Amino acid sequence: MSRQSSRDTAPEVAVRKLLHAAGLRYRVNVPVPGMPRRTIDIVFPKLKIAVFLDGCFWHGCPRHATRPKANAEWWRTKLDKNMARDIETTGHLAEGGWTVLRFWEHVPAEEVAATVRAAVDRQRQEARERSHRRSRGGRDG
Repeated sequence: MSRQSSRDTAPEVAVRKLLHAAGLRYRVNVPVPGMPRRTIDIVFPKLKIAVFLDGCFWHGCPRHATRPKANAEWWRTKLDKNMARDIETTGHLAEGGWTVLRFWEHVPAEEVAATVRAAVDRQRQEARERSHRRSRGGRDG
């Protein structure tokens, strides 16, 4: 398992290249606030958007996950813990006001990047609208 890359995987790099080419700037492998030893793959900190690109095997993809036959019980326990940790992390971030986007590694990078760009655009638009309302003193007219 120590040889298994936990960061800068091919799907992550492909998505990051597309986001960067689209003019988006982000942080990578940022610690989850308030949760030690957990990181977010791609982060837009000001907008509070967290993007996770989950490996099919390690995170239990319903379509592609395999079940090792050797030491099966140990692997089942390990993979179940991974999936429970994912749910816990997503809930923790959502409670903190974050938008959490999770994608399987098999989703095409172009599709992931388009979804992330749409979320960033939506958050930016909402921020502009809030700022505009504050600058008008909360009045409608």
